[in-house]
Amino acid sequence: MRYAFKVQYIGKNYSGSQLQPDKPSVQEELEKALCTLIIGGNTEYNRQVKAVFSGRTDKGVNSVGQVVHFDVDKPIVASKFIYSLNEILPDDISVSDLEKVDLKFHAQKSAKRRHYEYVFVNRKCKNAFDGDLLRVKYDIDIDRMQKALDYIKGEHDFSSFKSSGTLNPSKICFIYEAKVERVGDRVHINIIGNRFLYNMVRAIVGTLLEIEGHNLQASYMKGVLDAKDRKKAGRNVSPYGLTLMKVEY
Repeated sequence: MRYAFKVQYIGKNYSGSQLQPDKPSVQEELEKALCTLIIGGNTEYNRQVKAVFSGRTDKGVNSVGQVVHFDVDKPIVASKFIYSLNEILPDDISVSDLEKVDLKFHAQKSAKRRHYEYVFVNRKCKNAFDGDLLRVKYDIDIDRMQKALDYIKGEHDFSSFKSSGTLNPSKICFIYEAKVERVGDRVHINIIGNRFLYNMVRAIVGTLLEIEGHNLQASYMKGVLDAKDRKKAGRNVSPYGLTLMKVEY
């Protein structure tokens, strides 16, 4: 039998969502907890229960809508299982919305859309409640940022926004939606696509800030996109403002 649920986590204390040798990961913590409940607390962790994620998130990236599936031999009582799992997991990881799915369902391969949000502070002075969010001190033009984002909508080769760690050779992605809005002194950038390359969202945000910081035209984004050259884009911004919001199937 196959089950799937949503996973929420604060990525600050992990090297990423994906299992990594000798480094803390969300996947390892989740698999340990699943093994404790499904197999028994006295069993040494050696991946008897595997958690398959909808996609990897990097060190420092958060999630409120990561989707994970796993297989078991016996039926699960959802409410009891979720409660017990959350009691075992570290305080910065939680799960919700457990449901039985078809064996053909695959958290990663069945996903159609992924929604990321990046949040940064636009203010000269710091605030104790900014946490780890990036703070941009200079004034920004929200309308210009939106015009720049409009250039990435649709299907494109996103090589200019890809870091070297991308495993999938395909650089083609389809962006369904890209919006920016200011809420008080915080700026929210929401991007929905069928897939994302390694560090792609962080590079896009970095390019937006390059445009704003140097008072460039919004069309600069199109030039970067068309160049298919990572050196043309802005730097990767801090991961701490990035959150995987939702995965659609």
